[in-house]
Amino acid sequence: MESLLNGLAEHGYSILALAIFLEAIGIPVPAALALLIAGGASARHSLLPAIALISAISAMLVADSWMFMMGRYTGWWLLAILCRLSLNPESCILRAADSFYKRGRSLLLFAKFVPGINTMAPPLAGSMNMRYWQFIRLDLIGVCLYIGAYFSIGFIFSDVLGAVLKGYRTFGQVVGIILTVAALAYVILQIWMWRKSLSRRFRLFVQPSEAHRALEKGNAVIYDVRSHGYYDQKATRIQGSKRLEPNGIRQSPEQFPADKKIYLYCTCVREATSSRVAQELRERGVICAVIEGGLRAWKRAGLPMESVPKEEVSPLPVFDM
Repeated sequence: MESLLNGLAEHGYSILALAIFLEAIGIPVPAALALLIAGGASARHSLLPAIALISAISAMLVADSWMFMMGRYTGWWLLAILCRLSLNPESCILRAADSFYKRGRSLLLFAKFVPGINTMAPPLAGSMNMRYWQFIRLDLIGVCLYIGAYFSIGFIFSDVLGAVLKGYRTFGQVVGIILTVAALAYVILQIWMWRKSLSRRFRLFVQPSEAHRALEKGNAVIYDVRSHGYYDQKATRIQGSKRLEPNGIRQSPEQFPADKKIYLYCTCVREATSSRVAQELRERGVICAVIEGGLRAWKRAGLPMESVPKEEVSPLPVFDM
């Protein structure tokens, strides 16, 4: 028994902390499930509750502090990277930003329980110039609520979780297997989404050079449908393109010219936003296509860009320093 506890102390706590840290920085790992199992393992004396809780809370606070600082100094760049890791990249920034800016500081208390906002809240707080000590106090409360809730459920229902733990020598083995399965599931889902987008590519997508030629001839209109493209003061776009809000297409009064080709672009993985908008426009009878690779492909091709006009930028508010 002593050797088992030594093994758990050596590996179980570090694996728990790693799972918590990875989730906090945006990697899709099941940290809540790891906390449930940690609670069950603690009730069965495989882990020491105090050390498990301290390890989990410390890991999440370190990750959140790092994300806060990254948000402070990189702004929307980091948020865009996080959305590329998201399972729903087309709306994650918009949804997180909208919720955070409406509810402000109080959302930090419950952000960890809200998918799509849990990872975004710390860098959003940093980008909004929230004071670090104010952030860390609120974040500490939210972290303790989140970790305490799942850990307590696992502790109370340890008999149920015992069936999961049965046959495994260490907590670390259980969580390690869960993380492996989660990683495989994430990869499989990404492959499925890629194959799904590939099936639409031949009828929806065009190369940037083709769209550029049509625009030069005056035969096309290019629309920027990025879900978060016009919040950044330094935002750029395709030269001559127009803004089209992607989250209100069905209610949009926009009238599309019938005598010109319509092209859409975004910056999402697999052109998620522009593909969705294209489908909705086609349902309205608008013939359109998506620029393959979006804004990045346009830039790589060396095609003309322009700064977003200041009057079109809608900067999100910041907290007073």
